Amino acid sequence: MVHAFVLIDAEPARVADLAGELADVAGVAEVYSVAGEADLVAIIRVRQQDELANVVTRHIATLPGITDTRTLVAFQAFSRHDLEAMWDLGT
Repeated sequence: MVHAFVLIDAEPARVADLAGELADVAGVAEVYSVAGEADLVAIIRVRQQDELANVVTRHIATLPGITDTRTLVAFQAFSRHDLEAMWDLGT
């Protein structure tokens, strides 16, 4: 399974509509409106790397109002339980 985070810059008037449109794209698991370096963040979960390229370049980047995308591919996922164990000092 490939997990990725797509940071999306959008025209201000399109942000709210784009969130819904992105959520309807196959492979997009979640969409968040955010403050900071991007307007929206889409969480992508697909089976293979080539599916990721297809979702980002053919479906997300072509939506009207998107001005830029940056994709972060996850190497490894940690659950809250895993993170707590990783930082546990054994006390």
